[in-house]
Amino acid sequence: MGNMQQQFENLTASSLYCDKCKTAMPVRERLLLILPDKEIFDYLCTGCGSSVGQREVTAGEKLMAQSTARRPRRARVAHPLLP
Repeated sequence: MGNMQQQFENLTASSLYCDKCKTAMPVRERLLLILPDKEIFDYLCTGCGSSVGQREVTAGEKLMAQSTARRPRRARVAHPLLP
């Protein structure tokens, strides 16, 4: 059960219901506020631009997300063969 909870710990919305548009609309996330212990994001409707929700990310959640994220591989440089 712990693994399932960990999978859904850091969700971001791709669409939310907008009162102005009267339907579920795609949203974009905008960083609203940075505090010492968390960051607050605002979800904006892509149709009318109104705010349709918020998401808070604590410092601990941010560190967990960064530690579990895949790091890009470095390109390997081919060395010429020595004679």
